[in-house]
Amino acid sequence: MSKSQNKKGILVVDDAQFIRNRIKKAIEKMEYCEVIGEASNGVEAISLYKKLKPDLVTMDLVMPDIDGIKAIEEIMKYDKKARIVVVSAMGQELSILEATEKGAKDYIKKPFKEEDIFRTIEKFLKV
Repeated sequence: MSKSQNKKGILVVDDAQFIRNRIKKAIEKMEYCEVIGEASNGVEAISLYKKLKPDLVTMDLVMPDIDGIKAIEEIMKYDKKARIVVVSAMGQELSILEATEKGAKDYIKKPFKEEDIFRTIEKFLKV
């Protein structure tokens, strides 16, 4: 997938396909951005970030292979300006805190509503 003109590109990272689909559905309703890639683990996330150079990443924390914290760390090493928003479940406050220390800009708690996605993405990408 490649970025359309004038649209901000988003990489959606979550090991659960149904969560990626929910995030994608919400993003599709936003005129100024689109999903340009999907990853189901941290390894894919890092590789796709480098390849696609998205404007924003939604990042799950608990995933196989490389978790979200490590992926955030690697992406931030590669691109200090990376905009990463954690999307994670309740009860993960410590991990969310660690993710923000590593460079994540914000977080959305699961289960989320579409409005949570809109509001958070808008904060970083709305022109």
